[in-house]
Amino acid sequence: MPAPVSEPKILVADGWTDYALLDSGDGWKLERVGPYRFARPEPQALWRAQAPPDQWKVDARFSPASDEAEEMGRWRMERPIPENWPVAYGALRFHARCTPFRHLGFFPEQSVHWTWAADRLSPGAQVLNLFGYTGVASLAAAAAGAAVTHVDASKKAIAFARQNQELAGLADKPIRWIVDDALAFVKREARRGKRYDGIILDPPKFGRGPNGETWKLEEHLAALLEALPNILVEPNQRPTFVIATLYALRLSHVALARTLAAALEGLGGAVEAGEMALAEDGGRLLPTALFARWVRASDAR
Repeated sequence: MPAPVSEPKILVADGWTDYALLDSGDGWKLERVGPYRFARPEPQALWRAQAPPDQWKVDARFSPASDEAEEMGRWRMERPIPENWPVAYGALRFHARCTPFRHLGFFPEQSVHWTWAADRLSPGAQVLNLFGYTGVASLAAAAAGAAVTHVDASKKAIAFARQNQELAGLADKPIRWIVDDALAFVKREARRGKRYDGIILDPPKFGRGPNGETWKLEEHLAALLEALPNILVEPNQRPTFVIATLYALRLSHVALARTLAAALEGLGGAVEAGEMALAEDGGRLLPTALFARWVRASDAR
């Protein structure tokens, strides 16, 4: 039978000093990242903002292009902002930057998974981070003592992740940086007999691999999840887990959880799922992504 799925949860990111959600509403969000304030479009923010977004005092505002499909656009700077600047989450340091995809180089809500995974990692554990982007999850796992394999199809993202590794002071940690298609890599690792204690994946709605491979979430997510048991370790003394997040909000966390549970059928354990969120200074929650996490029953805590 598939692993049981718990009641839905809302995971709220906390512990930040270099990030804050200051306001949200009317289709926008106001954020502080280090010393800078940014306004970005946010389709989830259907409510009224505390102050009209066009009156927010910001250092930069993202202006979407006419075609929203690729989330492209440009930043309109109100004052000079460096190409990148250092921020921290606890002892973990990395770069923030204004990207043409409206991102700021990291996703603050993902901190709930960085700490959850670190609590379940023992020295020498093997962790695979698929669609690893700028590598903050990889750095968090490495700082916790894991040997990390980081996979992303973008050479630019890998280069930025390496810069983050240097800034974090983790250059001596065992991290393999690999430019590859996620599904193709997982299948090759299975043939090689490689096994991992923990797997993290944050797949996009659409993407292309380095050799022109096409990734479509609705078509390929189930196949990727079904391939994961082939590279997970057998039950041992170490915790074993899978963390999956989705920003494709047309789907449901129930759909993600059921798909993950079915893919890992026969491995035991349990799945928890729900939404990730950021909290404004006043306490209002802004939902950001869906998540599902599987852990072997003996490791749940």
